[in-house]
Amino acid sequence: MADKQPEVISGLQLWQWRNAAILAAIATDVPPTEVDWLLQEIAELDRLALRLESFKDWDQIQLQLPLEELQILWQRRLNDRLPVQYITGVTPWRHFKIAVSPAVLIPRPETECLIDLAVAAASLPLQQGHWADLGTGSGAIAIGLADVLTAATIHAVDCSHQALLMAAANARNSGFAERIHFYQGSWWEPLESLKGQFSGMVSNPPYIPTSTLPSLQPEVVNHEPYLALDGGADGLNCIRHLIETSGSYLRPGGLWLIEMMAGQADAVQEMLQNQGSYSNIQIHADLAGIKRFALAYRS
Repeated sequence: MADKQPEVISGLQLWQWRNAAILAAIATDVPPTEVDWLLQEIAELDRLALRLESFKDWDQIQLQLPLEELQILWQRRLNDRLPVQYITGVTPWRHFKIAVSPAVLIPRPETECLIDLAVAAASLPLQQGHWADLGTGSGAIAIGLADVLTAATIHAVDCSHQALLMAAANARNSGFAERIHFYQGSWWEPLESLKGQFSGMVSNPPYIPTSTLPSLQPEVVNHEPYLALDGGADGLNCIRHLIETSGSYLRPGGLWLIEMMAGQADAVQEMLQNQGSYSNIQIHADLAGIKRFALAYRS
């Protein structure tokens, strides 16, 4: 929203808009809490001011875009199911604020667990050297890894030029521009020169079966990038590729870690076992108890 013209309005005007927006959200089955989430970003109001409605009496509040435009975007949220994160252009992730647009998948809270799993599973020698974030999107995973693996260099790959521009901006804004290197290409291909040297690989690849996509929430299927969602007929095309190819890029003992969909854990575990390059294969659940992550080590 940096290119938008700010507008100054009264607290009463914004209070009236908020009340109408909350009623419209309830009427169209959108979580009304999103109104305040939006106002925290657009009007830089804090939760307390919103909860107490104390801003109603303020003479002036600066919005990051005109109220008329905010109303148009809110109508798109209600009618077109445009995700609120794309309206504000940012989403919170771990302790960062990650810029997002329809060019990238919105980073989910459950994906934050990948970072905790990586640092817990990596021995001290593995916490150094080269790490890969394959299919980086917004760059959230690469930033999360750079944050916890302070002695590592992160190599982030994506096939989308637009996604990489956003990821690089997020890396700069988070203070990790020096430690994260970005590459356009498919999975491991741009990293050929570092074959056999990677301490770890983390990925949140597309894993939704093609036939399931139309049944997803309209927020997802109509607005988030199709390439970041579609995992092929069984949802496992990309994961299968990462299992087949990663062995030659990871150093002995190197860490392999991915996110997957509910119901895929048994198939992924079996593929890892059958491939023959991996040992100490583990399945980990997310905070909701869903088997969400597969972890293994290069034999």
